Amino acid sequence: MYQAFFRHVLSRIPAEAAHTLAFGGLRAAMAVPGVMALCRRALAPRAPSLIVRALGLEFPGPLGLAAGFDKDALAPDALGALGFGFVEIGTVTAEPQTGNPKPRLFRLPADRALVNRLGFNNRGAAAAAARLAKRRGPTIVGVNLGKTKLAPDGEAAQDYAASARMLGPFADYCVVNVSSPNTPGLRDLQRTEALRPILSKVRDALERSAPGKCVPLLVKVAPDLADDDLDELAALALELGLDGIVATNTTILREPLVSAAAEVERMGAGGLSGRPVKTRALEVLRRLARKVDGRLILVAAGGIETAEDALARLDAGATLLQAYTAFVYEGPLFAAKLHRDLASLIEARSPPTAPASKAAPRLAR
Repeated sequence: MYQAFFRHVLSRIPAEAAHTLAFGGLRAAMAVPGVMALCRRALAPRAPSLIVRALGLEFPGPLGLAAGFDKDALAPDALGALGFGFVEIGTVTAEPQTGNPKPRLFRLPADRALVNRLGFNNRGAAAAAARLAKRRGPTIVGVNLGKTKLAPDGEAAQDYAASARMLGPFADYCVVNVSSPNTPGLRDLQRTEALRPILSKVRDALERSAPGKCVPLLVKVAPDLADDDLDELAALALELGLDGIVATNTTILREPLVSAAAEVERMGAGGLSGRPVKTRALEVLRRLARKVDGRLILVAAGGIETAEDALARLDAGATLLQAYTAFVYEGPLFAAKLHRDLASLIEARSPPTAPASKAAPRLAR
């Protein structure tokens, strides 16, 4: 039913308007008394082989929804009820901002991909914190932190820290996003000399914002980083005692694509996500896994569409997984189906193993 709805309705609407329509419909449906609980019972991952203990938390399944879908913490529990093991909201910035001019979100159906240059459009950290403070659902919710566009690069650390102070009390974990291609100069903050003060100040802000609560801190990296830069970033994460790395964000490259070159060119700049990122995202994950050697949690993202994709990331060193683009193309049953299929793959192994349940021991707080 969703495929028909996507093909005949959503695909005929501009991508950002379709997102707003679909998300609004989900929120309305989940607001009907009893619907969210029913969906959670029907779709939640239940196989013991899928349970992941990491970051001091117990995830019912390894697949979460990546940041970008629910930028303002409007409905993380509604999304969690669709079978995701966790939901990451954001990207949230310290100050509200409208993002880049529209149109700024595009589909490449032939490539099962999206191109976006949204530019961290969101209502700001204070508004997101107020919503998270009111929620009572069981969903594990992470918060993706970005830099306010108007904040000078020299004040980036203070800007990220301001968001962390507001959101830390309500986050199960936080991710510093310095890898989106849609905020000018943001990716330059991935350099170790620029990243070090940001991560240090965010860590300090989280500790001060929630005394007695240890909020895990991760950093999200771009697939376009050179291997040497990835090595430096991994070394910095280990030096600062971060809890993990999310690998990867969207790419600025436009290959390999089967869509017509003219169609891609018309879309302009922005981050490419989905199937075309799969190969490089897996390469980055494997390199990071060798460098951190189990001392950090790795969250794999980029081109995960099937249980086979998921298992390949777990085997490559990931503890948790995230998807976004496949959810857009597959619809509301995507996470439940992938978890179900992944459990079958894991349980079919002989001798049986449960790669999704591994976690770095020092992080099992």
